Amino acid sequence: MRLFALSSAVRRAIFNGRNCNRHGSAVVRPFVAAEMRHLCAAGGNATFFYWKRMMASPAEAKWTEKEKEKEKEESSPTEAGKSVVESSYWGISRPKIMRADGTEWPWNCFMPWETYRSNLSIDLTKHHVPKNFLDRVAYRTVKLLRIPTDMFFKRRYGCRAMMLETVAAVPGMVGGMLLHLRSLRKFQHSGGWIKALLEEAENERMHLMTMVELVKPKWYERLLVLAVQGVFFNAFFVLYILSPKLAHRIVGYLEEEAIHSYTEYLKDLDSGATENVPAPAIAIDYWRLPKDAKLKDVITVIRADEAHHRDVNHFASDIHFQGKELREAPAPLGYH
Repeated sequence: MRLFALSSAVRRAIFNGRNCNRHGSAVVRPFVAAEMRHLCAAGGNATFFYWKRMMASPAEAKWTEKEKEKEKEESSPTEAGKSVVESSYWGISRPKIMRADGTEWPWNCFMPWETYRSNLSIDLTKHHVPKNFLDRVAYRTVKLLRIPTDMFFKRRYGCRAMMLETVAAVPGMVGGMLLHLRSLRKFQHSGGWIKALLEEAENERMHLMTMVELVKPKWYERLLVLAVQGVFFNAFFVLYILSPKLAHRIVGYLEEEAIHSYTEYLKDLDSGATENVPAPAIAIDYWRLPKDAKLKDVITVIRADEAHHRDVNHFASDIHFQGKELREAPAPLGYH
């Protein structure tokens, strides 16, 4: 009864606006006097919130408390110490993937069906002899870029490889992105080259993720990566728009230099100048290496990958030099 009388008085207060002198009958006035004084001090906008609060039933209040407790439980860490990030509403959840030996797959950055074995029989000695002006420009550019790299890293091939991979992962992404946009503008298929170049970028990134497990970059090396990546990305972006043939030729020669660097790395491993430590777990799973694989095995498969990227980019440049578009030739898919 008191609740009904009080709510009636509040409704009359709402309809009467800010006039707080009209409180209804004498029966109701004692119950609402204190609350209405507070209501008037807050202004007319507070009447709605006051009315809503007074009209809420005890059952609704208990339901609100239950909802709050449920949200608190969902946002709190699980017993294993991991935060709950899966949403049952959106249906986004990672399926439980098992290895062949029955253990759970530990990686989110790649899945078992994305792993592969490198083609170790690939010819590492191939070299594109410069045949024209653009070829010579590309070749000389790469040789000039090697000079500061040799001066800075010398024979620290672990750090050198880490820096190399931060640059090597850029061209495939830039080329794939520009081909993607071109395909959208011209309503044309890419002949599989978008996928091929993005696969190359992802493979180079996995090289970097592996090298980071082996070589922990120092703060000044991280700054160097930021500077080099910022300059190289924008320069290569402009170059690919102006001359894709030159861009792919430069990448081809960069990959030839990568093969040389990894070959020197292997020489240091064979001579004992660099310790042949066990291979990182991510490398063993990504390249399907034996469980007892060593660093030498990892460098060997990475070098084979670089040789494949060398062939792909020189091939792409040859297509452009023949006056054709990449989509007119089959893309080299299926290696990674």
